[in-house]
Amino acid sequence: MIVFLVGFSIYALFKQFDAIRQFTEEKPRQIETTALIGNEPALGKLRSEMLAFQTALDGNELASIKLSAADINLLIAADERFRDLRGTFRVEKIASDAMHLTISFPLNGKPRFTRDGESGIITSDMRYLNGTLIARPGLLKKEIVLKIEQITDTPNKVPEEFIGQMSPYRISERYLTDSVIGPVMSKLTRVELSEGAVVFSRKPGELPADAFSDVQVESASQRLFIVLGIVATVFLIFVAGMIFWQQRRRASAAKEP
Repeated sequence: MIVFLVGFSIYALFKQFDAIRQFTEEKPRQIETTALIGNEPALGKLRSEMLAFQTALDGNELASIKLSAADINLLIAADERFRDLRGTFRVEKIASDAMHLTISFPLNGKPRFTRDGESGIITSDMRYLNGTLIARPGLLKKEIVLKIEQITDTPNKVPEEFIGQMSPYRISERYLTDSVIGPVMSKLTRVELSEGAVVFSRKPGELPADAFSDVQVESASQRLFIVLGIVATVFLIFVAGMIFWQQRRRASAAKEP
C-alpha cells in the first residue's frame, strides 16, 4: 500500500511538472530595463517626490504619491533594492481596473539525472513563466500585494488552480524588513489605481483596506503550504530512490569482471 501511494505521488508530481510545461518555456523572455542615461531629470524629480511622501507619512496630515508605469520601471532600474525584479518584471500599462505586467518568472522543471559536467546526481532544467500578468494592487497586513486576475500571452492557457495558488502575489514580502520600505508600507491605508497610475496613500483615522479577507488569505496560504509540502516530500522520496538505485547500479557494475 505504501509503495502504491509513493508511486502514485511520484506519478502525480510528474503530471504536475508536465502540466506546468504546457504554459511555460525553456528560455526566459528578454524584458527591457529602463535606461538611466537620459532619465536623470526624471529620476531626480521622482526621488524628491518620494522623499516628500516619506516625510509626510511622519506627520498627521493626508499623505499621497502617484506612480505611473514609467515611474515604477525607473525605480526598478535605479534602486538596488529592486535589482531582483530587473529582467523578470516590467509594468507595461496601468488601466483603470488593473495593471498589465510583462513577466519572466523562473520555475523548477522536471527532475532528471545530471549529465557529464554537472554537479550532483539529480537536477532539473529551469522553465520560465513568460507572459502578461494582469493584477490589481492592494494591501495585506501592512504589505503591498498583487491580486492576480489573469496570466495571458503564454504558450497555453494557465490553469485557474495555478493562478489561485500564486495569488495574492506577495511581491513586496522581501521588503518588510527593509529599514525604509518596511515602515513606509506599514503606514499606508490604501493602494489603488487612478488615472493611469498606482496611488499610495495614508489618510489619518482610516484603517488599512486589505485587498484580501483573512479567510481568503488563510485558504490561499493553506493551499500553497499543502502543495509545497507534498511536492517537497515526494521530490525527496524520488531523489532518495534515484540515489539508492544509482548506487546499486554502480555497485553491480563494479562487481562485474
